[in-house]
Amino acid sequence: MADRVRDLAGRLPKGFRFGTSTASYQIEGAVAEDGRGPSVWDTFASEPGRIVDGSSGAVACDHYHRYAEDIELMRRLGAEGYRFSIAWPRIQPTGSGPANEKGLDFYDRLVDGLLEAGIKPMATLFHWDLPQVLEDDGGWLNRITIERFADYAAIVGARLGDRVADWVPVNEPNVVTLMGHAVGMHAPGKALMFDALPVGHHLLVAHGRAAIALRAAGATSVGCANNHAPIWPASDDPADVGAAKLFDALWNGHYLEGMLLGRYSDEMMMLLEDHVRDGDFATMRQPLDFYGVNYYNPMRIGAADETSELPFEFRDVLGYPLTDFGWPVVPDALREWLIMFRARLRAAVPPIVITESGCSYNKGPDENGIVDDHERVDYHAAHLAAVAEAVERGVDVRGYYAWSLVDNFEWAEGYTQRFGLVHVDFETQVRTPKRSFSWYADLVARHRVEHPV
Repeated sequence: MADRVRDLAGRLPKGFRFGTSTASYQIEGAVAEDGRGPSVWDTFASEPGRIVDGSSGAVACDHYHRYAEDIELMRRLGAEGYRFSIAWPRIQPTGSGPANEKGLDFYDRLVDGLLEAGIKPMATLFHWDLPQVLEDDGGWLNRITIERFADYAAIVGARLGDRVADWVPVNEPNVVTLMGHAVGMHAPGKALMFDALPVGHHLLVAHGRAAIALRAAGATSVGCANNHAPIWPASDDPADVGAAKLFDALWNGHYLEGMLLGRYSDEMMMLLEDHVRDGDFATMRQPLDFYGVNYYNPMRIGAADETSELPFEFRDVLGYPLTDFGWPVVPDALREWLIMFRARLRAAVPPIVITESGCSYNKGPDENGIVDDHERVDYHAAHLAAVAEAVERGVDVRGYYAWSLVDNFEWAEGYTQRFGLVHVDFETQVRTPKRSFSWYADLVARHRVEHPV
C-alpha cells in the first residue's frame, strides 16, 4: 500500500490539486429553514415512486448545521480543494428578485471556514436544484430561465467572488437534459425524448451568461463540470455503430463543442435550429480557465428495435468488476477519453480538472467501528493512475476531486448507494472516516513530500 501511494504521488505533477466534491441538495438538508424555497428535487422526491427508498433530501447529511464538522474532516484529509454547490432556492426562493440574506450568509460562513482551513473553494451555481417556481413557469424549456440564472450568478458572484477560487456555472447539463427531461428518471421527471434537447441548449447559453456575470463580479477562474464517458458500440454491426455515434453526439459532443467551439454538429443543428438565436453560440463559448470532467464509467450502446421510442439502447459493459451500483469499473476508459479529447480538440482544450470521479460501495462500520472499503481505495488509485498516464502522454490535467466527501442522498437512489470517503449514519448523523479517507490523506501528504512547494 505504501509503495503504491509513493509511486502514484510521484507520477502526478507538481501543483496537482486533490479535492472532494458534494452537491447542495444531496448534503445540506434544512430545506425549509432560513427562507429557502422549494426546488424541483423537493417536489420530485415527494411524488410516490420517484425515489427508490421513498426518501428525500429534507435532512440528508444535515450539512447546513454541521458544515464546521465537515470542514474539520476536510482539514484532516489534507486535500487542497472542495467543490460544493450553492442552492439557488436558498439564495432566491422563487428564482428571481432580491437575495435572501440568510442564504448568502450560510455560504459566507462556509467559504470563510474553508479558507481558514487552507482549502480552496470551488463553487457550482447549479447542481440541479432549480427553484420550483421557475419550473412552474417552464423551467429550462423556457428561455426566461437563462435571464433568471444570469441574475442569480451576479448576486452570488458579488457576494463570494472575492474569495471563491474556482467557479462552475452548471453541473452536467447533459444529465439534466437527458435524465431529467428526456426519460424522466431525475427531477423534474419529464419524459420528452428528443423534445428535451432545447433544455440542453438553454443550459449552455445559461452557462455562458453566468460566466460573463461571474467575471464581471471579479471571478478569476471559471470552468465547467461536464459528465463525459467513452461510448462503445455493442458490436461492429453498422446499426450498433450508428446508434453509438448518435448517443456519443448527444452525451459528449453536443456539450463540449458548444462550450469550446461555439457550434453544433449538422445533425444536432437540424434538431435545434428553431431554438438557436443570434448570439447564442458566442455566448456559450466563453473562455474557460479549466475544463471539468465528471467521469464514472464507459457506456455500451446498441441499436434499439423498431418499436422503441429511442433509436439506441444501453447494453451491459461486460468483463469488468462492478460497483454496488452496478457500474463497471474501467479506469483505462478515463485515460482513453482524456487522450482522445485532447487529440480531437487540441488548442481548444483548456487545462483539465477531474471535477468528479467515484464509486458506490455500501460497507458500514464493523464491530470495531472500521469501514474497510478497500474497493474504493482500489477505484481511486486506479483512476488516478489513469490520470497520471494521460499526463505522461501530454494531457494537461491539474486536479482530481473525489466524489464524494460524505455518503449522501444519491438522487433517485435515495440513501441506498454510498459514494463517500466518510460514512454517514443517517439516523444519528455520526461521521466515520473510511479506510479510503485515510488512504487519500496519505496520498495527499506523500504528494507534498514528492513535490515540495
